[in-house]
Amino acid sequence: MQFVTLIGLLAGTLTTIAFLPQVIKTWKSRSAQDISLGMFLLFCTGVFLWLVYGLLKQDLPVIVANCATLVLAGSILWMKLKFSRKGAKTQRKKRRR
Repeated sequence: MQFVTLIGLLAGTLTTIAFLPQVIKTWKSRSAQDISLGMFLLFCTGVFLWLVYGLLKQDLPVIVANCATLVLAGSILWMKLKFSRKGAKTQRKKRRR
């Protein structure tokens, strides 16, 4: 494996791992209130496009990093949507009482 490829894989690994604390915190707290839905929609779209780019270019570091990042960022986006709906249901129940 070329040195440049190793640098790319290391960079992708580090920037992807940076999402783990947010995923863990959001999952444990069951709250994504402070996370911007718009930002994560745009970010996931951009990461998906980088993944497509990497596949078209057959660039392993770009493919691996963006695939992993899409899974982590996508899970935060999923939790944002899921926990937001759960909170909205709770608010409606409180208003009915």
